[in-house]
Amino acid sequence: MSAEKQFVPPFASGAGALSGASAHRRTVLIAGGAGFIGSNLARRLLAQGDRVICIDNLETGRSANIEGLIPNPDFAFFLHDIVEPFTVKGPVDRIYNLACPASPPKYQRDPVHTLKTSFIGGLNLLSIAEKKHARILQSSTSEVYGDPDISPQPESYRGLVNTVGPRACYDEGKRATETLFYESHRQSHVDVRIARIFNTYGPRMDPEDGRVVSNFVVQALTGQPLTIYGDGTQTRSFCYIEDMLDGLTALMEADEVEPTIFDPVNLGNPHEFTMLELADLVQDLTGAKVKRDFHPLPKDDPLQRRPDITRAKTILGWEPKVPLHDGLIPTIEYFRDEIEMAQQKIGGVA
Repeated sequence: MSAEKQFVPPFASGAGALSGASAHRRTVLIAGGAGFIGSNLARRLLAQGDRVICIDNLETGRSANIEGLIPNPDFAFFLHDIVEPFTVKGPVDRIYNLACPASPPKYQRDPVHTLKTSFIGGLNLLSIAEKKHARILQSSTSEVYGDPDISPQPESYRGLVNTVGPRACYDEGKRATETLFYESHRQSHVDVRIARIFNTYGPRMDPEDGRVVSNFVVQALTGQPLTIYGDGTQTRSFCYIEDMLDGLTALMEADEVEPTIFDPVNLGNPHEFTMLELADLVQDLTGAKVKRDFHPLPKDDPLQRRPDITRAKTILGWEPKVPLHDGLIPTIEYFRDEIEMAQQKIGGVA
């Protein structure tokens, strides 16, 4: 394994970890901070006065997502793969681990590296959290439930996962990392949080993400047939990015007086939609008159995905507020702008 790198953010010589009345001014490390959720989270934290350290290898994160943040003196970006050991000079108060490809076409490109990112990357971040006395949040996933045979899925459901299927590198990597975080808390008293994130969408998604919202919207805006796997009756529950950020930050800052705060918490929108219903909505909002191409359902693709968010409501006071229709409007406008910019570059106009 490579020698440990040290990253020195420009504000590393500042005051130590903050607490009490000044706790809003924290130094926050976001692994995967150039990704969809990570870059949106970075903007929110900076807006509320925090300092942000972004670590990303740009394998699936996008430099375009953080370009506007680079001039901010409270933002520092380091190009690095968290599989390789590293440390950060100066105080770190919070760590969000959002580093791992989440799109099946992307995490299946290098399944062994996907597993390493989840487990070894998580181990490296836990080491920093322990040394810095920082609270750390692991972004787990609804994929830990596999192709569930109950709905909605509560955190107590143990899942129906194929350990040797094409999705296993992601599913099992996240499951093992949940165990790693849980045992790090029990053994070393690391202050951990575990969020099981369900399908999330919104601005700063990669147009080539490969998941259903980005696929449908980009196809509709470019006049291509919508790609539907199976018969389209399989369901997903879609959470708008701002709602997800509310949930993640609420979980991160939740008081430890709740005895089970170290256990996983579902974060997602409990309203369920079939792929055909999503296709109808995307076509209505874009005005696209396109055909639909049906393809066989990929192996181990879940037929139903819907979170039970009773736990999040009870211990965090959180539930999503943005209906799918309302969230798709800014999402479609974002993709429209992305497509126009890409076409300008191809035409040599940009």
